Amino acid sequence: MLLRMLLPLKRLVLASALPLMLLTPAVHAADLVVSAAASLTNAFRDLGQSFEAQYPDTKVILNFAASDVLLQQIVKGAPADVFASADQEAMNKAEAEKAVVAGSRKNFANNQIVLIVPADSQLHIQQLQDLTQPAVKRIAYGNPASVPVGRYTKAALEHANLWDAVAAKGVPAQNVRQSLDYVARGEVEAGFVFSTDAAIMPDKVKVAMRVPAQTTVSYPIAVTANTRQADMATKFVAYVLSPTGQATLARYGFLKP
Repeated sequence: MLLRMLLPLKRLVLASALPLMLLTPAVHAADLVVSAAASLTNAFRDLGQSFEAQYPDTKVILNFAASDVLLQQIVKGAPADVFASADQEAMNKAEAEKAVVAGSRKNFANNQIVLIVPADSQLHIQQLQDLTQPAVKRIAYGNPASVPVGRYTKAALEHANLWDAVAAKGVPAQNVRQSLDYVARGEVEAGFVFSTDAAIMPDKVKVAMRVPAQTTVSYPIAVTANTRQADMATKFVAYVLSPTGQATLARYGFLKP
């Protein structure tokens, strides 16, 4: 089991590094590179297509990974015009590193943390304390050191005095979608994800409970400091915040900021 879980993790780490290595030769002058948190994958693909329809001379290049991984890519010089994070902490780091344009930061969506189990699970989990039962052997959650959903999860579990107990069964993931995949494949008994992620696999996972977050699960977006497309990047941020952009996000389960 350990080998089965380490192999996908190794593949994911390599995959998360690929954008940093491959984006540079692929990006052209009219391209707009949007680096966005993994939980935004489906919604931002839709937003990117509709933005291109409005600005046909611009090609939107989407780069998805854990927010902190994206930030490190930007700091190390990977091309990016827009940065969309799944929590305020990652964007705070971006501002501290001067990786985003001062004053361009906007909150554009909210989300919720949920605990999910495989769709065919017979476990009865109605509260966080139920994760301590012997039948729950493995629990997936984002690595709190680099993944926003992991930071939200750790704060909630610490508030319930359960972090140590859950961490002892923990299977840290490199982004929220890996946590979702672990649960969907039945490699863990439960996992913490955003509600929007759980919604994309209703046939593979089910929500056991909503997790009370200690801070609002909010998503900020900003123009990067090294953008070569400042005008178009600003227009993309405005588009995400527009009624059309907000309606698209709502279709994928995101809440208004």
